[in-house]
Parts: sequence; C-alpha cells; structure tokens
Amino acid sequence: MEAAIIVEGKSDRSRLRRLVTPEVEILCTYGTPGSLQMDKLSKQVGRRHVYIFTDNDASGKRIRGMLRDAFPDADHIYTRRGYPGVEGTPDEYLIQQLEKAGLEEYLIYPEPAPSIERWTKEDGLL
Repeated sequence: MEAAIIVEGKSDRSRLRRLVTPEVEILCTYGTPGSLQMDKLSKQVGRRHVYIFTDNDASGKRIRGMLRDAFPDADHIYTRRGYPGVEGTPDEYLIQQLEKAGLEEYLIYPEPAPSIERWTKEDGLL
C-alpha cells in the first residue's frame, strides 16, 4: 500500500519524517488550504491512501473537516488534547498513533536512550 500523510505545516512534517520511512509522502496544507492548495494536494496524493494528522485545536479541526470532504476515504490520526500540536507530541505517542493507524511497516523506531549505570562508593568510582 502506498501512503500519504497530510499535516498542517513544515514543523509537523519534520517531526514525522524522523519516524516514518521515505516511502510515505508527508504533505502540508500550510494552514487553512484554499481551493488551489486542495487541488495541489489532490494531485500530490494521486492514488495513495491518505492519512490526515492535524492538531487537536480549533484550526486543526477546521482543516481536518476540509480534508475529510476532499478525501472521504482517508484514515484519521489524532494527537492528544494538551499536546502543543503534532510537532509538540512525544515520539512515543506519535509512534503509538501511527501503529494504531496501521503504518507500522513504515515506522523508524528511535534508538533507546543509553542507560546510565549507577556507581557506588564500593565501586571506587565516586
């Protein structure tokens, strides 16, 4: 399956690009899209399956509604209320939502942070 994710802006795209392989096109509305931008998005999407991932705020909901009309078969991915938009959502939550949407085959999982060993006086290192 070829996929495209539509987000609001470049920061959202940059954030997702670190977590999704290049096979998935990530397209931007650049704010509330007008008819020319909607036509452009439609052409860019082509025959790919569309995922809509907008912020959980008034503007994001308005844009989601417009995209829902233009792409009625799209799947919707949501960020949690309280996170400052897609770009401000923690990687773990983004990955969880992308997995829930069925995009796990396209995910790039970040390397776990190295554990810090705790040293004691008995180790002679403190």
